[in-house]
Amino acid sequence: MISRRNFLKGVGGSTMALPFLETFAKNTENVPMRMVCVGNNYGFAPVLFFPKDQGKNYTPSPLLKPLEAHKNDLSVFSKLDHPGMNGGHKGTHTFLTGVKSRDAKYMPEGCISVDQKAAAHVGIKTRYSSLQLSSGPDSGTRLSWTSAGVAIPPIVKLQHIYEILFGKISPQVARKREYKIGIDTSILDLVKVDAERMKKRVSKHDQEKLDQYFTSVRSVEKKLTMSKGWLHKPKPQVKYQIKAQADSLDLINKMHLYYDLVVLALQTDSTRVISLENSSLGPNLGGYRISRGHHPLTHHGQVPEFLKELQVIEQHQTTEFSRFLTKMKEVKEANGKTLFDNTISLIGSGLGNASSHSNRNLPLLVAGGGFKHLGHFAHPKEGNRGTAACNLYLTMLQKFGMEIDKFSTSTGTLTELEG
Repeated sequence: MISRRNFLKGVGGSTMALPFLETFAKNTENVPMRMVCVGNNYGFAPVLFFPKDQGKNYTPSPLLKPLEAHKNDLSVFSKLDHPGMNGGHKGTHTFLTGVKSRDAKYMPEGCISVDQKAAAHVGIKTRYSSLQLSSGPDSGTRLSWTSAGVAIPPIVKLQHIYEILFGKISPQVARKREYKIGIDTSILDLVKVDAERMKKRVSKHDQEKLDQYFTSVRSVEKKLTMSKGWLHKPKPQVKYQIKAQADSLDLINKMHLYYDLVVLALQTDSTRVISLENSSLGPNLGGYRISRGHHPLTHHGQVPEFLKELQVIEQHQTTEFSRFLTKMKEVKEANGKTLFDNTISLIGSGLGNASSHSNRNLPLLVAGGGFKHLGHFAHPKEGNRGTAACNLYLTMLQKFGMEIDKFSTSTGTLTELEG
């Protein structure tokens, strides 16, 4: 008897194990580090997420039970948040940045998110310096941000993600795109000249706006250059397929497909940095057996039946994340390690407690990446707030290969995680 779940997997994508593509990892000395950041826009209920005890032998909470097979290869953090952050849902977008987008001008590097900081380090080494994805309809909250405080919109449709990763480009289309890149570059050159002239005649406030604009222009220029360099290079070929019906599936039956594409994107070195938003459920309540929308359930007020339904959604998210980690462990790489070992995988949120609209004590979990994992670690407080979550992000960036000693609001690194 074939279960409905397994049947839908067949409709959505291939059920075969992802192949080890040794073509993309021949040099044992140059197997790269990757980074994946998964964000839940509505957070995780603290009572369901955080274990009651600490250390490696902690008893898994309801949301961590699906991850029990990876217990020795991950770290769960308590008491980490962004200093001074508040605003509830309006502060959720600070998950990967540590600062609100409106405050970008007050920070030395603006409000660049940790994934984009890593992407800048990768540069043109891969076809895409980073990918921004979302598993559900637009919720209005973004994970990835430029230094100028501009949100990077994610790709939602599975077919579109598959196409940009593995779709063939005909010579005719390649020529048209190359021509368009040339035109776009010329326009940018002209606009920059006009803006430089204007900068001499405007107020200081407007000069700041123009500086942000120039930063955005430079970012666009870099992406255009990268696009041109990769335009005539063939995309990798994989046996995995996304069926036409995949995008019409309920979220509960297609979330695993996003993770499949993430694994393939990393395995083929199409990119080394990916952010994935777990957004709103969409129509039919995402196919979950619940009676209310995701957002209303997060305002549970400790009502047992609300928490029970919320657990259905949030436990499915951690179950799919666990499945993702398992698939990465199945991918052997040329340095004798696995894709899991060579990928820093973060899941969490910029919302600590949606029920009370708190941005404190963020739910954060890091797996793989070659760290010395801690189990459940409650970091000592700094003042009357938790330790800066950007200390974790700085530690991640250093592990990624960046020689930096500061990221956003960081005050240091998490030395316990470094080993």
